[in-house]
Order: sequence, then C-alpha cells, then structure tokens
Amino acid sequence: MTLPTPPVAARRPHEYTRHGVTISDDWAWLRDQGYPEVTDEEVLSYLKAENAYFEAVMAPHKGLVDTLFEEMKGRIKEDLSSVPAPDGRFEYWWAYKPGEQYRRWYRKGRETGTEELIFDEVVAAEGHDYFRLGAIVTSPNYKLLATLVDDDGSERFKLRIRDIASGKDIETITEVAIGAPVWAADSKGIAFTEVNEHWRSDQAKYHRLGDDPANAVTLYEETLDKGFSVGLGKSQDDSLIFIATGDNTSSEVRFVPAADPTAAPVLIAARRPNIEYHTDAAHGRLWIVTNDAHINFRLVSAAVETPAEWREEIAGSDRVYLRGAASYRDHLALTTREDGLDRLVLRTYAGDERAIPFDEASYSADFAGNADFAPAAYRLSYSSMVTPPTVYDFHPADDRLETLRVLEIPSGHDPADYVIDRRLIRARDGAMVPVSIVRRAGSKLDGAGRLFLYGYGAYGIAIPPGFSPTRLSLVDRGFAYAIAHIRGGDDLGHGWYLDGKLQKRPNSFNDFVDVARGLAELGYAQPGRIAAQGGSAGGELMGAVANQAPELWGAIVADVPFVDVLNTMLDDTLPLTPGEWPEWGNPIEDKAAFDLIRGYSPYDNVAAQAYPPLLITGGLNDPRVTYWEPAKWAAKLRATKTDDNMLLLKINMGAGHGGKSGRWDALRENAEAYAFVLTQMGE
Repeated sequence: MTLPTPPVAARRPHEYTRHGVTISDDWAWLRDQGYPEVTDEEVLSYLKAENAYFEAVMAPHKGLVDTLFEEMKGRIKEDLSSVPAPDGRFEYWWAYKPGEQYRRWYRKGRETGTEELIFDEVVAAEGHDYFRLGAIVTSPNYKLLATLVDDDGSERFKLRIRDIASGKDIETITEVAIGAPVWAADSKGIAFTEVNEHWRSDQAKYHRLGDDPANAVTLYEETLDKGFSVGLGKSQDDSLIFIATGDNTSSEVRFVPAADPTAAPVLIAARRPNIEYHTDAAHGRLWIVTNDAHINFRLVSAAVETPAEWREEIAGSDRVYLRGAASYRDHLALTTREDGLDRLVLRTYAGDERAIPFDEASYSADFAGNADFAPAAYRLSYSSMVTPPTVYDFHPADDRLETLRVLEIPSGHDPADYVIDRRLIRARDGAMVPVSIVRRAGSKLDGAGRLFLYGYGAYGIAIPPGFSPTRLSLVDRGFAYAIAHIRGGDDLGHGWYLDGKLQKRPNSFNDFVDVARGLAELGYAQPGRIAAQGGSAGGELMGAVANQAPELWGAIVADVPFVDVLNTMLDDTLPLTPGEWPEWGNPIEDKAAFDLIRGYSPYDNVAAQAYPPLLITGGLNDPRVTYWEPAKWAAKLRATKTDDNMLLLKINMGAGHGGKSGRWDALRENAEAYAFVLTQMGE
C-alpha cells in the first residue's frame, strides 16, 4: 500500500535571547498572531493538510476503527441515566435516549412524585459542532435554572437564567463565564465569575435578576497577583458564599452571607506562599482543610465571627493524606488517601470516626451527589479496574452499605475474566512507584504480551484505578493496561506531588520510563512492545519520554500535549502562564528555571534520532494547551527524526482541550487512538 506524502511545514528562522542563551524556533510562525482568533490562511492550510493526511492514513483502517467503536459502544447503555440524587424538595437526574449524543436533565418532587424536564442538551446542542454544559444550578426557590454553555470549545461559557415552568431562557448574564455560579438565598440574584481577554478569571460579580448585566456588582477583584484566579463556592449548609482566589500552590478565601451577597467580604486568612486552605461551614463554624502545619494537610475549625482563630480538629499525618472535608448536619465527610488508596470517613462532631469499608485491593471511591445538608444516607461512587461504576448509599444509623446501581455493561462483562495487579517499581533514585494493572485472567507474564501504559503526573492530580469500558478493547486483544502513579500526582500524598514539580519535574518523566522498564523486567512486555498515552501535562510526559527512551515504545498517543514548555512559560501574555509558574517555574526571572525547562521541554529537545510511531492531537479553540504546541512539535519532529515511523497530527478545528463533545464522537476518537496503536504494534 502506497501511503500519502505527509505535509511539510516551512522552516522560517526565528531567534530570541534570554539569560544569554539564544533559542531557535523555526516554526514560531504557526502561532496566529491574532489568537484566540485563528484566521491566518497559511496556518489554517497547514492544519487542514495535517488533518487530511490523518484521514488518508487512517482510511484503510476504517474497518478496525468501526469495530473498536462498536465494541466500546456496546459496553455503554444507550439509554444510560444517573441515579436520582436528592436535593431539597426534589431529586435530580440526567438521562440519554438511544442514539443521542447529549443528555436531558430531569427532576421529580420528593412528595408529589411529579416529573419534569428542566433542561434538554439535545435541543441546546442543535446547530453546533461542539456543545458542553459546564454547570446547571437550581435556584433556592426551585423556580429558576442557571446554566453555563460552551458551544465552541473555548471554555468561555454563556451564563443564562431559565424559567423552569416555561422552559424559556429569560436572561443572558454574560457570554464569557467560567466556573459554577452561586445563587443568593432569596433567588433574586446570582454570583458568577468571568474570564477576561487573557482567559483569566480575576473578578467575582453579583447580578440581580432584571438589572442590566453591565451593572453587576463586583464582590471581589484580584489585583495583587496576575497568576491568581477567582472562583466561587457555597457552604454545605447554604449559609455562606465563598470567594476564593489562588494559584496551584496558594489560596485565600473570603465569604459573604448567602442572604446578603453584596455585604463586605470577610477574609478568613491572608495568602501565604505555598499555603493552601479549603473551607466549608456548618453549625456556626468554618471547617478548614489546610497544609499550613503538615504536608498532608490537617483539619481546623473557626467560629464564623472570628475566622482567623483556628482550632485544630485533626492533626496532619505522615500516612493519611486529608484531601477534603464537607460539613453536614451530623457528620464531617472526610475524603482521604492512605497508602495510595482512597479512604472515605464519616466523623461526628464529637470526634467519632467510621471508615466506609471496601473489599478490593485497588479501587477508586468518593462521596458523590450529597446536596442535602442532613442526609439520612451518604451517596458514594465506586469502581475498580474490573468493577464497573457502582453507586452506594451508606447508612450510618445501622452501618449499612446499600448498593443502588452497578453500571450495566450491555454487551456483557464478567470481572472474573480479568485480574488486577498492583506493583511497586523502583525508580532510578530509589523511589517506589505504584502501578495499577488490569489484564486478562490467565495471561502469562512471559514477555510475549503487549503493554499499554498511561500516565499524567502533574498538578497534584491522581489518576484513579477506576473502570473504563473503552480500555477493555485493548485488554481483550492481549494488552495489559497499566496506570503509572508517578510523582507529580498526589497518589501517595501531597509530598508525592511536590516531588514531581518545579526543579523536581524530571522525576515524573524518569518514573514513567523506569516503570516501563520495570514492567518489562517483570514479563509484561518487551521494550518496543509498550504503548504509551497521556494528555495535556500528560502529553508533555509523552514528549519527554519519547525523547529520553524512544526504544521502549511501540506507539505513543499524545493528546493536547503541553510540549512547547519553554516558549509558553516565557510568554506572560498567554492565558495560563502566570498561574503556571508555581508549577513549572518562572523562566523569565529565574535563570535556573530557564535552564531546567530548556533541558526537558519536549519541543526544544527533539533530536536527530529514531522515534516511535506518534499520534498527536490538539484543538484549535483550546485555551489551555494552544493548538500551535502540538502543531509545532509535529512539524519539528517531521523535519528532525531519522526514522520512517508513522507520525500523525489531528487538530479538532471546532473543539478545545477535551476533544469532541458528543458521547459517540468522543468514543470514536478513542477508537481511532486505539486503532493507531494496534496497527502500529500488530492487531
């Protein structure tokens, strides 16, 4: 079969000097200077040529893509719906109809039993190539609905107010909202945040219904630190609206009464470098999770009247990582992690604790859907790499875990057909890196198999060992599927995160490479028979490990990859750059940070060497990882690498960071990625 010729992006010499070092960037022209509008015809022509090449190369494999898609689709209920969740006088749920891409949202009176449709995504998505519902919030009087809708992937949401009885939108407050809005207690106004021209949220505002949105009251404006973003929240008891500002490492929280949102905000504690705190309220006290005294956080409380006077409730622990606390009438719901495993605890205000038990050796669990302040039972979500998503209610009165629903796999699924392995792999510096693995029961660890390794490793975000109906298409074809819980995530506590950021960032890349080699030594696959995937910061990971150890990988999928790290961190006009400096370092002011980032930035370290087959994706409207990062990386790889292995670039021209939005369109993109891996590594 004769393959089409890949497109070639022109090289245009471009140089700049920082800290006495001259940087060459021959593909800088791929950044449209009018961004976020992309109108440069030469740029668009190149991106379209790459997409055409992707389609041409994948066309002969359409049968495999279709097969994978139908397999994946067969594991998903066409009429999938959520378990109704109680919230005040109603219980709420969403539901898909067979064949449809988007959901409908419903509620039912808990006393009347009357059902009503409150929002129809199918109707709202008509005429749009992309649709995402960012938030849906009912007013306290149950008559109004606030919705956030993004219809182009730019993560600039339209905030609208809907009259539930008529089903009509009665106000559009802003077209550049972000983050869930919060209703005032009287349902006559709503607090919200917007993004400015730099896609930064720097203000919290309050709009009184019926007023001109241009006259919204500014509740708080962040003027001290352009890296800080502003967000909103509401206490579990509905008494307070929280206004939080912060970056990835520091936070500062104020509150106003939900009954009087325009009152002067009350500061809880002033910002301090590298100190975070997160707050809830109940029984006249603030309940605060903070890392001010211990790396794994502690719980303190304070009277609402004296928010700065903290009293310790739970001390920090070297073993137990306190991730969050929600304050209900009878209990604090504590989300913790111990030895890398999720642990959910109900604690009375007298200090008695009850950990909710789970049997599997590796799993993912969380509190979910607990809107009521005084629930009789606490809603939980649970899954493992072999157990489909399960919804429980835990009844503390009789210490009972009630199963409400185990997600049905229509095409059939028997957990006994699979086994879970949890391994600890020694990294080159001696750290023991956990790995969660699912494979077919009876598969042999003799080195003859294939391995698919997934990683992220940034921002303190753990990758849970939960269930995925899509990955079974690889596992059923003989792959072991592994998640490497590398440093940079908080899988083993907050220190695990700190050990993979700033000057320790290379630990994340080294961990991933060392996990691959360690699993090869254990017989999961031989080098060259290992596929890898990661997205966003995980796409940066993919670029770094492709540079460091290209011989390990049979194929790499890099989704919306953050690969042009040095150039992005040097440009403080980009939306996220100032807020990202605490994660990566500030190479503008700090030569050591400049040298470090320059030493690992995937784009800057593309070498004249053989690379594995690569599938790279991006989104034209992505405000997080701008489209030119994957485009420049692909162009430089094509011009530099010494092999003839496949390199594909696919840019979603009408989507953003998350790819396509419809459930079936997103599933087909998964099928394309897996088909790429299979065709490169042998079906």
